[in-house]
Amino acid sequence: MADQNTLRIRYLGLQDYRPVWRAMSNFTDQRDESTPDELWLVEHPPVFTQGQAGKAEHVLMPGDIPVVQVDRGGQVTYHCPGQLVAYPLVDIRRRGVGVRDLVTSTENTLVDTLAELDIEAYPKADAPGVYVNDDKVASLGFRIRKGCSYHGLSLNVDMDLSGFARINPCGYQGLKMVRTVDLSEDERAGSVAALEPLIVKHFVKHLGYTDTEVADNAPQVLIDFSDPETEAL
Repeated sequence: MADQNTLRIRYLGLQDYRPVWRAMSNFTDQRDESTPDELWLVEHPPVFTQGQAGKAEHVLMPGDIPVVQVDRGGQVTYHCPGQLVAYPLVDIRRRGVGVRDLVTSTENTLVDTLAELDIEAYPKADAPGVYVNDDKVASLGFRIRKGCSYHGLSLNVDMDLSGFARINPCGYQGLKMVRTVDLSEDERAGSVAALEPLIVKHFVKHLGYTDTEVADNAPQVLIDFSDPETEAL
């Protein structure tokens, strides 16, 4: 058995959305009771992702930005460089947590990370994500399969927010999206790389891990970008 209290971290850098999604799905399908939990940290080129229950009317004018129908919960959201995306690949049954616990722990991870930047943020019971003065700074969406999670969170750091004007973010018309770089004078607030270790630290705390290890073979978790099956997704 793997050490259930060690979380493996993968820093993936800038990666296209579809291959990472496919890799998350494959990882979840292939893992077993001895597979360590992982946390993938990544940025994506511009892309809209539409959740399983997503309504087409919330995609207003995508233009040249691709829209990818995915298997997570929630409505449509937007990713682009300058946004910190984190994918917890957690065996929640093995950790003894429920889906609601995972969502709460992820939201609290974000709240505590933002507190280090002197940003007062909070979750909403009826609208998953993290907010500052009723504006949304981070979004959540998970898929649970075989008792394990994939997909995860996105935190707006220093991204171009204009893409959100082409959709109703998370299905809410008129919802204002904000960035950490505009909310804090802390120099870390504009750097995805500076905030990634804070996300790791607080996620480890809230999920009860006692140790982390950084994988040095991150590219191996991604399938070949030319895989025609991936391009068809």
